[in-house]
Amino acid sequence: MGASAEDAVAALFGKIKRSRLNAYNVLSEDLALERARDFDRSPWSGLMAGVPIAIKSCISTRGIETNCSSRILSGYTPPYDATVIERLKEEGAIIVGKTNMDEFAMGTSTETSYFGPTRNPWDLDRVPGGSSGGSAAAVAAGEAPAALGSDTGGSIRCPASFCGIVGLKPTYGLVSRYGLVSYANSLEQIGPLTLTVEDAALVLDVIAGHDPRDSTSADTPGGYLSALDRGVDGLTLGVPEEYFGEGVNPKVERSVWDAISKLEELGASWKEVSLPHTKYALAAYYIIAMSEASSNLARFDGLRYGLRLGADQDWHTTFSDIRAAGFGPEVKRRVLLGTYALSAGYYGRYYLKALKVRTLIKEDFERALSVGGADLLVTPTMPFPAFKIGERIEDPLSLYMADVFTVPINLAGVPAISVPCGFADGLPIGLQIIGRHFDEVSVLRAAKAYEDATPYHEAVPKEVV
Repeated sequence: MGASAEDAVAALFGKIKRSRLNAYNVLSEDLALERARDFDRSPWSGLMAGVPIAIKSCISTRGIETNCSSRILSGYTPPYDATVIERLKEEGAIIVGKTNMDEFAMGTSTETSYFGPTRNPWDLDRVPGGSSGGSAAAVAAGEAPAALGSDTGGSIRCPASFCGIVGLKPTYGLVSRYGLVSYANSLEQIGPLTLTVEDAALVLDVIAGHDPRDSTSADTPGGYLSALDRGVDGLTLGVPEEYFGEGVNPKVERSVWDAISKLEELGASWKEVSLPHTKYALAAYYIIAMSEASSNLARFDGLRYGLRLGADQDWHTTFSDIRAAGFGPEVKRRVLLGTYALSAGYYGRYYLKALKVRTLIKEDFERALSVGGADLLVTPTMPFPAFKIGERIEDPLSLYMADVFTVPINLAGVPAISVPCGFADGLPIGLQIIGRHFDEVSVLRAAKAYEDATPYHEAVPKEVV
């Protein structure tokens, strides 16, 4: 007779409490155990019945602190669930806690968190990637079988690559953003981080679909799990020339080309394609993202919820003092730069021009993935393996440059997945598979075919208790 859900969840919390990763900043142990006991008394039906899941700390959870890893929201407990949380609960999932992240999802390493950095389970001296680093580290180390993250410029795929797991960024609009604390709302999407492609497809089946509370969400047929076994026979893979060469670790490049060869053995063909405006993507992305952040974060003033300091003074002083104390350096940097880009006299020079570049980048992807072109694009997820904690945090530009292969996908709004494809000096390498708008089926089936033919997803990091 198998262990009860309560025993399994209790054992998971024991593992989390022994961990050195700092993958969580809030645990919902009492609620999770109560829900597990309910399941044991009368098992539910549902795609995720009795399955524990971790949630990134910027996704609203009723009754569980949602702090975005920021001091300004420390102690804030939402009165409502995000749509994705409602759907997970309806399918029987058990929320075990909220995972650590870069503050307000602003970062590539999970080092900007008010609660301290998360560590990579493959090497405790290295970052897990960001901003969903806590979610990725938790899944890789067996501290949750699945997790939700959010991806604004690579924040699911980057940590998936660095931690050697699967991370899926859906098409913009496929998953409701209602209840997601916005960083840059025209770019971000909620998606799964899991150990296998099959698990990612299952979670996507649960959370995808139209939501009347999110005007950007789309009505799609789903069926991602049932389409996994179609293989890659007959698919044409595009290999963008701009994603290889200078700046890419040679071991990463070799692993990705080996993966392309493996997909070719499985029945796919490949051709070289070009995404000529890729060189402008980082600049356009950061102008757009920071501009939207400066607007979205204006609501955090400590006057209605969140951080409150001592005695109030006049409104302007109180507002300034709370934000000065509540936001970390990276958030302040991005808000200031975004405000500058939107200011009178600079809107046309920066923000409007970035929007025009975004259109060109989207057109690049549409041409490369057009009929007669490629069905999918295949690239490295990150140009190098996980770097050491503290190595880049004092050089923001070098951190921004790390996103060079992920941000174009968010600008274009297309889906992409990162799957493990090898190792460099003992650290995982990620393969990025990119698809047409709302063609998650092709992305997932190619990822599943590759995963089935290779052993990399079975590797276990040394930091597993």
